[in-house]
Amino acid sequence: LLTLVPGVVGGSETYARELCRALARVGELDYRVFVPRIAPDAADGLESRVVQRYPASSTTPGRMRAMAGALLRGGRLESELGLDGLDAVHFPLSVMVPLVSSRPAATTILDLQHEFLPENFPRWELAYRRALYGASARRSRFVIAISEHARETLIERLSFDPDRVRTVHLGVDLERFSPTDVPREPFLLYPANSWPHKNHERLFEAVALLRREHRDLRLVLTGEHSDVPDFVDARGRVSQDELVDLYHRASALVFPSLYEGFGQPVLEALACACPVACSDLPPLREVAGDAAVYFEPLDPESIAAAALEAIARGGASGPERAARFTWDACARKHDSVYRELAT
Repeated sequence: LLTLVPGVVGGSETYARELCRALARVGELDYRVFVPRIAPDAADGLESRVVQRYPASSTTPGRMRAMAGALLRGGRLESELGLDGLDAVHFPLSVMVPLVSSRPAATTILDLQHEFLPENFPRWELAYRRALYGASARRSRFVIAISEHARETLIERLSFDPDRVRTVHLGVDLERFSPTDVPREPFLLYPANSWPHKNHERLFEAVALLRREHRDLRLVLTGEHSDVPDFVDARGRVSQDELVDLYHRASALVFPSLYEGFGQPVLEALACACPVACSDLPPLREVAGDAAVYFEPLDPESIAAAALEAIARGGASGPERAARFTWDACARKHDSVYRELAT
């Protein structure tokens, strides 16, 4: 987990931490987690080791420098980690850092946004992503995809052998994210940073349309934002307990993203019986099925209409759908991949 950055990498951090917790509960193998000095608690229940020599950073330039240095000094870093004592190695955060040659490895590729929306990246980052993701995949015996759509993309766009790609869905903590009797309030919720693919501007347009007839309706955002309309409440980074409370009180989750590998907030909202309106993207349909209302994310009128329909339908079907996705099941499927690697 050397490239983990607390509070910055969103769903991938949730995946890494919850996978460790679930392996500690239900895993049947022996594990060792290598964590960066900026996230010493990331292993949460598993044996871990803080790698002091890896210059982990929370800034994008610092992260790029750290990864580049690890690639250039890969042999020395691999030796420091002591990988020779392990049967297999898993890199859950899309990149193999360092590039391992001595042990059979798997890499989870979480984000292929650069294949769909290359315009969202500067040239240097686009080239870096393509080179590092490609190198990570080539060095991996298996690649883990977090949805069937992501698996199909890896096979189609990166020419992977289908036998090398395993689908392992992410999960949700069904004890923490669960229904409640708290009354719902007149606000829509969108928990997402202001990245280009999160499509906030069209959501603002959609809410403005809704407010013509629903003047008390507001929009609540989490994550980092600036220059938002006056009907938007930007909360910044919130704790998991605060997020659960927002799911419980929101009239609906409205999720207009232009790209997702899985769609963790959609799953969390379903588990909380929060009505969901979301972009009509294959991974989101894979997660939500018939429990969500879908819209065209480039069309504010479509977003607005779907939000109203989701509120009218309610979220009663959400928890049953969400129960299909647990972290324990995710951990057991990882164990299966680890066993394959070790044979």
